[in-house]
Amino acid sequence: MEIELSNLLENSVVLDGLKYATSHEWVKHEGPVATIGITDHAQDHLGEVVFVDLPETGVSVSGGSSFGAVESVKASSDINSPISGEIVEVNSSLKGKPGLINTSPYEEGWMIKVKPSNPSELESLLGPKEYTKLCDEENAAH
Repeated sequence: MEIELSNLLENSVVLDGLKYATSHEWVKHEGPVATIGITDHAQDHLGEVVFVDLPETGVSVSGGSSFGAVESVKASSDINSPISGEIVEVNSSLKGKPGLINTSPYEEGWMIKVKPSNPSELESLLGPKEYTKLCDEENAAH
């Protein structure tokens, strides 16, 4: 089995087909809905997630603004929405199993689904290669 080295950052995974914010959230845009979560790189730096604070459905979020928080054994961190829109679904599984963010950040650990109000915001987000470069630079600085 071959793994592309460009998609590995010290064991953190960056997936093709997603867009990434410099604040370490990912967006998967499918049809009228965009799914948002935190990246593998972010969860790795947070450590074991023990609590997730998420908003209700129907709430509007603004690109670059906080919509919730993640508490880990190391720290509490705000989670920002990379795009603006209305929250149409919240991952209720995270209330009882916040560790899904650690074990499956891109699948079972997603946080919210948003109906984008300004789809052009997606164009300003990073692709997988740019995000990998950002993470490599951050790792080198630490």
